[in-house]
Amino acid sequence: MRPASDWKDYEILDTSDGEKLERWKDILLIRPDPQVIWNTPRDAQWSRANARYLRSSSGGGHWEDASLKKREWTVDYKGLTFKISPTGFKHTGLFPEQAVNWDYMASRIREAGRPVKVLNLFAYTGGATLACARAGAQVCHVDASKGMVAWARENAALSGLTEKPIRWIVDDCAKFVQREIRRGSRYDGIIMDPPSYGRGPGGEVWKLEERIYELLELCAQLLSEDALFFLLNSYTTGLSPSVMEYLLGVTVNRRHPGNVSSSEIGLPVTKSGFVLPCGSTAIWSR
Repeated sequence: MRPASDWKDYEILDTSDGEKLERWKDILLIRPDPQVIWNTPRDAQWSRANARYLRSSSGGGHWEDASLKKREWTVDYKGLTFKISPTGFKHTGLFPEQAVNWDYMASRIREAGRPVKVLNLFAYTGGATLACARAGAQVCHVDASKGMVAWARENAALSGLTEKPIRWIVDDCAKFVQREIRRGSRYDGIIMDPPSYGRGPGGEVWKLEERIYELLELCAQLLSEDALFFLLNSYTTGLSPSVMEYLLGVTVNRRHPGNVSSSEIGLPVTKSGFVLPCGSTAIWSR
């Protein structure tokens, strides 16, 4: 387990009965979490939550805004600033557990001592993009959602990174990778955080189990000869860290011999002292 334990503006205060109580700076949110299968006693701090996301029996859900005065606010992490805004699908625009991966990639980029090009696929609101750019990399940020790319650009502005060499691309990730192969493009680092299911800007259907191997095979062709890392992240139930490690082993590592590892990533829970699992990451590195 690799916990993201350096946050100051974010904290999981407690977990119980399918939910987690989170502090986002000075805002307390309760959100569902399928990993929380225990029913430990709840103390008074749960009653002070500003908003709670309630799932609907017919699918989806809604926010119950008990005392949420702000629909948007910001949190900071090691010089990066992110806009937080509760969405209709329980998310807030940021996955704090990814900070442990941001730190890893930023460290590799700084240690390289040379120009570094990074490709971030399924890049969402840009956490990894901004961490790599701030560390000195030239970054290509690709996501199929125009709204998410706009949110990422807003985060770049909040973080003072507007002038950094970042390409903002709204496109189907697989189609973009195929074009980059034809163009002869190469990258020193590749990041992939694909969804379990989704649709591209032209209505293309993405199912992770059906598409991930093929996409990894393609992306392996984009790595430079002296590449630094290839990071694959997933929240898909059933896709274990070991499976992801195997995937990188038979795709990326076959073309570029190096080291492949995998682990769960997570976030510390203040009350219990344990770490809540929040996804899986596999990393190829030279």
